[in-house]
Amino acid sequence: MTGPAIGRRALLAAGMGAALSARAAAPRRLSVAAYPLVDEIVRAVLPRWRQLHPDVEIEVVSRQYADHHTAMTTALSTSVYLPDVMALESSYVGRFSQGTGLADLAQPPFRAERLRGRFVPYAYDQAVNGRGELTAVPTDIGPGTLLYREDLLARAGLAAADLAPSWEAYVEAGVRLKAATGAYLIGNAQTLKDIVMRSGVAPGEGLYFDRDSRVLVRSPRFVRAFELAREVRRHQLDARVSAWSNEWAEGFRRGAIATELSGAWMVGQMANWVAPDTRGRWRAAQLPESTFVSYGGTFYAIPRRSAAANKDLAWALIELLTLDRRQQLAAFKDQDAFPALQETYDDPFFEQPMPFLGGQPARLLWRDAARRITARRVHKQDNFADEVVSTELDNVLERGKHIEQALADAQRLLEHRAHR
Repeated sequence: MTGPAIGRRALLAAGMGAALSARAAAPRRLSVAAYPLVDEIVRAVLPRWRQLHPDVEIEVVSRQYADHHTAMTTALSTSVYLPDVMALESSYVGRFSQGTGLADLAQPPFRAERLRGRFVPYAYDQAVNGRGELTAVPTDIGPGTLLYREDLLARAGLAAADLAPSWEAYVEAGVRLKAATGAYLIGNAQTLKDIVMRSGVAPGEGLYFDRDSRVLVRSPRFVRAFELAREVRRHQLDARVSAWSNEWAEGFRRGAIATELSGAWMVGQMANWVAPDTRGRWRAAQLPESTFVSYGGTFYAIPRRSAAANKDLAWALIELLTLDRRQQLAAFKDQDAFPALQETYDDPFFEQPMPFLGGQPARLLWRDAARRITARRVHKQDNFADEVVSTELDNVLERGKHIEQALADAQRLLEHRAHR
């Protein structure tokens, strides 16, 4: 072998060695895809993460809520730009779990089924699909609550107890409230429909479909939901504004809307930007008729086809975000992220008075609700069914369509789509 050849090979080997050394020295990187507020919660655990994994960097990719879930839909379907960990809102967990894009966290090396008892039961069950796979781990939840303006009710000679016995009593109280104060009972009659049709869903049953994909929209709970919504509109008890619109927020600011049906997290939204000047005038109660339902929540999932070398680290991060009592309570206190982890529920923070609610310790109500909510079966056509049913209610409210005909038309359309 000639001298020049040996020299070139020596230089090549030295270069390759330097490249490999540089690669070995470079820290591992874990990517997390999230949306606003959840991204802040992830960033808040980074100091603790660096103590545990100083050689692993976390990159948080944040997008607005809708853009994030659109990006995750695309990533799961194409296996391109998959993050190592993705945050998902509860309704998307149900949708994505019907496919095969998410890893089954009950299987090795995760074995997350051992954690079932540590979470609120319904939150864990929400992430289990029809194949028995655990597709995500819950981190925060949204126990449903009734928020009401105590001052407006008092002017009408009403109290929270007048709203509570039944949904019919809630509407009847709204008639008295409107007559005495001019305030609307609720922002939109669709909101009442959404919750009443979720009342009485048996554990394991679906909202629109049963376990055999039979359509349920002509059942008594849908008829009742439509009848109550129609009664609200007939008495002009709803402001006919869309949630999160400027008109909706202005209604709360001016005292033109007296109640809201939502998740416990709404108090933080009201206090921080929707209607901060109404502080002290609101109170919380359990939903009428002892209804216990969930409004949203956040889960962490691992894409099935994400980098195999990072899956152990992805799981370690999820454990830190969901199982660490200190981190869960910090997210609760800083971001109103009501914890799914039951071992946080003995913390004194739950008993603290809430200034926006006039000093009421409302978190105790929500803790009780969280323990009593049951999970419902998710169907791949649920989102489509939601659009169909909402459209048919609009036909009833705006065009006078008969409820029986509206629900029959909804059933016919959903039966056509049920097995797609």
